[in-house]
Amino acid sequence: MILPAPPTPVLLLDLAAEHAALQPALNDAMQEVMDAATFIQGPAVGQFAAELGEYLGGAHVVPCANGTDALTLALMSLELPAGAEVIVPAFTYVATLEAAALLGLRPVLVDVLSDTFNIDPAAAEAAITPRTGAIVAVHLFGQCADLEALRAISARHGVALIEDNAQAIGATFQMQNGETAMAGTVGAVGTTSFFPSKNLGCLGDGGALLTRDSARAALLHQLANHGQSRKYYHQRIGLNSRLDTLQAALLRVKLQQLPHNTAARQAVAARYDAALADVAGVIIPARDSRSTHVFHQYTIQVTDTRRRNDLQHFLKSCGVPTMIYYPLPVHAQPAYAYLGYRAGQFPVAERLCGAVLSLPIHPLLTVEQQEYIIDCVKSFMG
Repeated sequence: MILPAPPTPVLLLDLAAEHAALQPALNDAMQEVMDAATFIQGPAVGQFAAELGEYLGGAHVVPCANGTDALTLALMSLELPAGAEVIVPAFTYVATLEAAALLGLRPVLVDVLSDTFNIDPAAAEAAITPRTGAIVAVHLFGQCADLEALRAISARHGVALIEDNAQAIGATFQMQNGETAMAGTVGAVGTTSFFPSKNLGCLGDGGALLTRDSARAALLHQLANHGQSRKYYHQRIGLNSRLDTLQAALLRVKLQQLPHNTAARQAVAARYDAALADVAGVIIPARDSRSTHVFHQYTIQVTDTRRRNDLQHFLKSCGVPTMIYYPLPVHAQPAYAYLGYRAGQFPVAERLCGAVLSLPIHPLLTVEQQEYIIDCVKSFMG
């Protein structure tokens, strides 16, 4: 199987080109911070928080140092007792468990839905015990988990709902009552990451917490800044977790581009859908009709899991980079062996780890590059 070379090199994500288009505005933003020399808690931090909050429909935004800190701070704000249980999906990045474990809480894993990859609400409800303090819903790959069901379960059992929104900034969910909710703003706390590869990424590390509760926002501000109510007066034990001014200034520029970039990602995804929907052995990403999908990743499933790695290797030989998110389920990670889970307990998550493959998707992926990727996939799948 020999295919012609790609029209131009294919990248999984082309941050250099994205930034080049914004370079004058990024330069101005950096220079303003340099001139003012307000590198920590400068004006751009509050300005970015206000602008992101407006984009998210009026949510309170509390910037912090990174997405993992955001998860940790969200759990800290619940003031759960040591050993309390936190329900998390078995198919997720390890930070979702890590935050709970570092606080002396116990991650309780539940399986995910085979089509959307998101947490199974019925499994989450079945896992609730008198020790449960929170459910963490991860909006994986850019699409909302079932926020309607999860919000109802949370209310019914008196447990907090936390939304890990690191991959779905800007996605929306339509409730049965007609309410349209922004991802990250439905639960007690939402979290997000501005890691450079995210749909809204900075040029380093960064994160934020999202909430509609002004009292919780004030608490989160304290917790993220050494537990201070004011300088040198510490009401609580907190973290040193701040988004620095330079990253906030750059994020202000990039936030303006987010709607355009989201639409571009969705257009790329639509072309993949049309071309790959009828390819035998490939399952394209499912769309929940209630949720928009911002396509942080475009993740297919290879039905014959014995061929997934071979497809990845073939695409690499064609100059097409791919990624496997995630190759090993979290309960199989040595760090979490202490939880006592066994192989076979989360069959959907375990199968997905052997089936998923994320194709290149970014706002500047050209039609020609995408057609080449599609031809490569079709050539291998035969």
